[in-house]
Amino acid sequence: MRDYWLSKLFFDLQSPATAAEFRTARERVLARYPLDEGVKRAIAENDVPFLAARTNPYLLRYYFFAVGMKDDEFIRRLNHG
Repeated sequence: MRDYWLSKLFFDLQSPATAAEFRTARERVLARYPLDEGVKRAIAENDVPFLAARTNPYLLRYYFFAVGMKDDEFIRRLNHG
C-alpha cells in the first residue's frame, strides 16, 4: 500500500532548502502533510521496513540520504528492521 502524502514528503525533500528545513524544524515540515500518527512515528524512529512498504524505493533511499543515514545502516535496518 502506497501512502501518497509520505511519498510527497520524500519527493519534496529532494529540494535542498526543504531538506535543510526538515533537519532543523522537522515538526514544522511534517505539519504540511496530512500524515497519520503511525507514519509520523515511523519517521521519528527511522523505521525503514514500515516506510518501505508505503513509498517508492527511490524516494525512500533519498529520504534516508537527506537525513544523513549511512548506506550500511540503511541496509541493516531494511533487512532486519
